[in-house]
Amino acid sequence: MRKYLIAGALLVSTAIAVPARADDTQNWETLNVTVNLPDNFKLSSETVFRDSDARGFYEIEENLMVGKKLNKTVTVWLGYTFNPLYNAGTFRTREHRFRQQVNFDNVLQIGKVKVGGRIRLEQRWRENASGTAWRLRPQVKASVPIVGKVNFNLSHESFIDLNTQTFQGVEGYERMRNAASISWPLNKKFGVEVGYLEQHGFVPGGPDTNDHALTVGLNANF
Repeated sequence: MRKYLIAGALLVSTAIAVPARADDTQNWETLNVTVNLPDNFKLSSETVFRDSDARGFYEIEENLMVGKKLNKTVTVWLGYTFNPLYNAGTFRTREHRFRQQVNFDNVLQIGKVKVGGRIRLEQRWRENASGTAWRLRPQVKASVPIVGKVNFNLSHESFIDLNTQTFQGVEGYERMRNAASISWPLNKKFGVEVGYLEQHGFVPGGPDTNDHALTVGLNANF
């Protein structure tokens, strides 16, 4: 088990060691509710609140999705994101997204380590800004039990911008998120996940940026 914890520490320390123009400490809180429907359909609501030392309270994400589980491994999703943006609590603008997603659950197992992932495509619009921004977000996640039903998790997510708009200035690899967390069930319907996430932004022609986020999530499944 020690080797998995060491791997997580190396992932985090590598992310922190990248030279940055601006480091920011943040807090991300998430509420994720999934409702299982007949015929392997699902409804999902994910609500995310974000605040930081540099920007104060700056973002809410409300992600509403409907999914269809095709088999034990693959689930396809369609959804909409309502995304108000703030600066230290003062409203700036709203972003809207149409989201298509394919989840791959437990596609690989190495010993006790289970590996899954997802591919997400987004079309993004902002109020008072013209154009549609396209973005691809692949993610891979590995989980291993450490004590009883407590899991240690590592994940990597890439943000690949497929075009540029006034609010999406990078075409190509824009940023990545590397995360380490511990998750455990509270009962049959509720679970908690707490961890650290490093968001590394690639800045063309300048030093990169790093956001260091404490993440706390409550998951509910009905």
